[in-house]
Amino acid sequence: MKSILKKNQIIISVIAIMLIAAGYMSYTTNTKNSVQTAALSDTEQYAELGDATLVSANVVEENNIVDNNVNTSSTPIENQYFTESRLERDKMYSQMLESYQNILTNNQISDSQKEISENEIKNINDTKNAIMITENLIKNKGFEDLVIFVNGDSINIIVKTKELSEEQIAQIQNIVSRELKGDIENIHISCKE
Repeated sequence: MKSILKKNQIIISVIAIMLIAAGYMSYTTNTKNSVQTAALSDTEQYAELGDATLVSANVVEENNIVDNNVNTSSTPIENQYFTESRLERDKMYSQMLESYQNILTNNQISDSQKEISENEIKNINDTKNAIMITENLIKNKGFEDLVIFVNGDSINIIVKTKELSEEQIAQIQNIVSRELKGDIENIHISCKE
Protein backbone atom coordinates (compact mmCIF):
# COMPACT_ATOMS: atom_id res chain seq x y z
CA MET A 1 0.00 0.00 0.00
CA LYS A 2 2.87 2.39 0.80
CA SER A 3 4.48 1.64 -2.54
CA ILE A 4 1.19 2.47 -4.33
CA LEU A 5 0.99 5.81 -2.46
CA LYS A 6 4.62 6.60 -3.33
CA LYS A 7 3.97 5.78 -7.00
CA ASN A 8 0.83 7.98 -6.96
CA GLN A 9 2.77 10.83 -5.31
CA ILE A 10 5.52 10.52 -7.91
CA ILE A 11 2.99 10.48 -10.76
CA ILE A 12 1.14 13.49 -9.31
CA SER A 13 4.46 15.32 -8.81
CA VAL A 14 5.52 14.59 -12.41
CA ILE A 15 2.13 15.76 -13.71
CA ALA A 16 2.37 18.93 -11.60
CA ILE A 17 5.86 19.66 -12.92
CA MET A 18 4.66 19.05 -16.49
CA LEU A 19 1.72 21.43 -15.97
CA ILE A 20 4.02 24.09 -14.55
CA ALA A 21 6.42 23.65 -17.48
CA ALA A 22 3.54 23.80 -19.98
CA GLY A 23 2.16 26.94 -18.32
CA TYR A 24 5.58 28.59 -18.39
CA MET A 25 6.09 27.70 -22.04
CA SER A 26 2.62 28.99 -22.87
CA TYR A 27 3.30 32.22 -21.00
CA THR A 28 6.64 32.84 -22.72
CA THR A 29 5.16 32.00 -26.12
CA ASN A 30 2.20 34.35 -25.54
CA THR A 31 4.52 37.09 -24.31
CA LYS A 32 6.73 36.67 -27.38
CA ASN A 33 3.65 36.68 -29.66
CA SER A 34 2.26 39.73 -27.85
CA VAL A 35 5.52 41.60 -28.36
CA GLN A 36 5.58 40.59 -32.03
CA THR A 37 1.91 41.52 -32.45
CA ALA A 38 2.47 44.84 -30.68
CA ALA A 39 5.48 45.56 -32.86
CA LEU A 40 3.51 44.57 -35.96
CA SER A 41 0.49 46.68 -34.97
CA ASP A 42 2.77 49.67 -34.27
CA THR A 43 4.34 49.18 -37.68
CA GLU A 44 0.92 48.88 -39.32
CA GLN A 45 -0.36 51.85 -37.34
CA TYR A 46 2.43 54.10 -38.53
CA ALA A 47 2.61 52.58 -42.01
CA GLU A 48 -0.22 54.83 -43.16
CA LEU A 49 1.14 57.88 -41.36
CA GLY A 50 3.59 59.87 -43.37
CA ASP A 51 3.37 57.68 -46.43
CA ALA A 52 5.31 59.59 -49.03
CA THR A 53 4.12 59.87 -52.57
CA LEU A 54 6.65 60.60 -55.25
CA VAL A 55 5.39 63.30 -57.53
CA SER A 56 7.09 64.36 -60.72
CA ALA A 57 6.91 68.00 -61.65
CA ASN A 58 8.28 68.94 -65.04
CA VAL A 59 9.53 72.50 -65.02
CA VAL A 60 10.44 74.29 -68.24
CA GLU A 61 13.43 76.59 -67.91
CA GLU A 62 14.70 78.28 -71.05
CA ASN A 63 13.46 75.45 -73.24
CA ASN A 64 15.24 72.90 -71.05
CA ILE A 65 13.01 70.42 -69.22
CA VAL A 66 14.09 69.82 -65.64
CA ASP A 67 12.53 66.87 -63.76
CA ASN A 68 11.99 67.69 -60.09
CA ASN A 69 10.86 64.95 -57.72
CA VAL A 70 8.87 66.19 -54.78
CA ASN A 71 7.97 64.10 -51.74
CA THR A 72 4.62 64.90 -50.20
CA SER A 73 3.35 63.51 -46.94
CA SER A 74 -0.34 62.82 -46.37
CA THR A 75 -0.33 62.92 -42.55
CA PRO A 76 2.88 63.97 -40.81
CA ILE A 77 3.45 62.30 -37.45
CA GLU A 78 3.99 65.66 -35.73
CA ASN A 79 0.34 66.60 -36.44
CA GLN A 80 -0.81 63.44 -34.71
CA TYR A 81 -1.23 65.15 -31.32
CA PHE A 82 -3.84 67.58 -32.58
CA THR A 83 -5.69 64.97 -34.63
CA GLU A 84 -5.77 62.48 -31.77
CA SER A 85 -6.81 65.16 -29.28
CA ARG A 86 -9.73 66.23 -31.47
CA LEU A 87 -10.77 62.58 -31.93
CA GLU A 88 -10.67 61.94 -28.17
CA ARG A 89 -12.65 65.11 -27.50
CA ASP A 90 -15.27 64.18 -30.11
CA LYS A 91 -15.43 60.64 -28.74
CA MET A 92 -16.13 62.04 -25.27
CA TYR A 93 -18.93 64.24 -26.61
CA SER A 94 -20.39 61.28 -28.54
CA GLN A 95 -20.43 59.15 -25.40
CA MET A 96 -22.14 61.93 -23.46
CA LEU A 97 -24.74 62.35 -26.21
CA GLU A 98 -25.35 58.61 -26.28
CA SER A 99 -25.91 58.56 -22.51
CA TYR A 100 -28.45 61.36 -22.74
CA GLN A 101 -30.14 59.68 -25.73
CA ASN A 102 -30.49 56.50 -23.65
CA ILE A 103 -32.24 58.51 -20.95
CA LEU A 104 -34.66 59.90 -23.53
CA THR A 105 -35.56 56.45 -24.82
CA ASN A 106 -35.97 54.92 -21.36
CA ASN A 107 -39.67 54.68 -20.45
CA GLN A 108 -38.92 54.50 -16.71
CA ILE A 109 -37.38 57.98 -16.62
CA SER A 110 -39.55 60.92 -15.55
CA ASP A 111 -40.47 63.72 -17.95
CA SER A 112 -38.44 66.26 -15.97
CA GLN A 113 -35.32 64.10 -16.28
CA LYS A 114 -35.99 63.69 -20.00
CA GLU A 115 -36.28 67.48 -20.32
CA ILE A 116 -32.92 67.88 -18.57
CA SER A 117 -31.42 65.34 -20.99
CA GLU A 118 -32.83 67.22 -23.99
CA ASN A 119 -31.29 70.46 -22.69
CA GLU A 120 -27.94 68.75 -22.14
CA ILE A 121 -28.02 67.31 -25.67
CA LYS A 122 -28.69 70.79 -27.05
CA ASN A 123 -25.87 72.28 -24.93
CA ILE A 124 -23.40 69.62 -26.07
CA ASN A 125 -24.30 70.11 -29.73
CA ASP A 126 -24.07 73.89 -29.36
CA THR A 127 -20.66 73.55 -27.71
CA LYS A 128 -19.40 71.16 -30.42
CA ASN A 129 -20.53 73.56 -33.16
CA ALA A 130 -19.02 76.58 -31.40
CA ILE A 131 -15.70 74.75 -30.95
CA MET A 132 -15.62 73.79 -34.65
CA ILE A 133 -16.36 77.37 -35.73
CA THR A 134 -13.81 78.80 -33.29
CA GLU A 135 -11.06 76.41 -34.43
CA ASN A 136 -11.73 77.27 -38.07
CA LEU A 137 -11.75 81.03 -37.40
CA ILE A 138 -8.45 80.80 -35.51
CA LYS A 139 -6.88 78.70 -38.28
CA ASN A 140 -8.09 81.34 -40.73
CA LYS A 141 -5.85 83.82 -38.89
CA GLY A 142 -2.82 81.86 -40.07
CA PHE A 143 -2.31 79.31 -37.32
CA GLU A 144 -1.33 75.88 -38.61
CA ASP A 145 -3.29 73.76 -36.12
CA LEU A 146 -4.95 73.90 -32.73
CA VAL A 147 -7.35 72.06 -30.46
CA ILE A 148 -9.88 73.51 -28.02
CA PHE A 149 -11.15 71.88 -24.83
CA VAL A 150 -14.13 73.29 -22.93
CA ASN A 151 -14.64 72.23 -19.33
CA GLY A 152 -17.43 74.20 -17.70
CA ASP A 153 -16.34 77.84 -17.74
CA SER A 154 -12.69 76.98 -18.45
CA ILE A 155 -11.58 77.05 -22.10
CA ASN A 156 -8.18 75.63 -23.00
CA ILE A 157 -6.61 76.24 -26.40
CA ILE A 158 -3.46 74.47 -27.52
CA VAL A 159 -1.92 76.07 -30.60
CA LYS A 160 0.68 74.44 -32.83
CA THR A 161 3.45 76.99 -32.67
CA LYS A 162 6.69 77.64 -30.84
CA GLU A 163 5.48 80.90 -29.33
CA LEU A 164 2.71 83.47 -29.63
CA SER A 165 2.96 87.23 -29.78
CA GLU A 166 0.72 89.40 -27.64
CA GLU A 167 -1.22 90.35 -30.78
CA GLN A 168 -1.81 86.66 -31.63
CA ILE A 169 -2.94 85.93 -28.06
CA ALA A 170 -5.37 88.86 -28.24
CA GLN A 171 -6.73 87.58 -31.59
CA ILE A 172 -7.31 84.11 -30.16
CA GLN A 173 -8.90 85.47 -26.98
CA ASN A 174 -11.20 87.74 -29.00
CA ILE A 175 -12.43 84.87 -31.21
CA VAL A 176 -12.83 82.46 -28.29
CA SER A 177 -14.69 84.92 -26.07
CA ARG A 178 -17.03 85.87 -28.92
CA GLU A 179 -17.78 82.35 -30.22
CA LEU A 180 -17.65 80.31 -27.00
CA LYS A 181 -18.99 83.08 -24.74
CA GLY A 182 -15.97 82.74 -22.48
CA ASP A 183 -14.58 85.32 -20.09
CA ILE A 184 -10.99 86.36 -20.85
CA GLU A 185 -9.77 85.18 -17.42
CA ASN A 186 -11.13 81.67 -18.16
CA ILE A 187 -9.36 81.36 -21.52
CA HIS A 188 -6.05 79.50 -21.23
CA ILE A 189 -3.76 79.40 -24.26
CA SER A 190 -0.68 77.22 -24.57
CA CYS A 191 1.75 76.36 -27.36
CA LYS A 192 2.84 72.98 -28.65
CA GLU A 193 5.24 72.35 -31.50
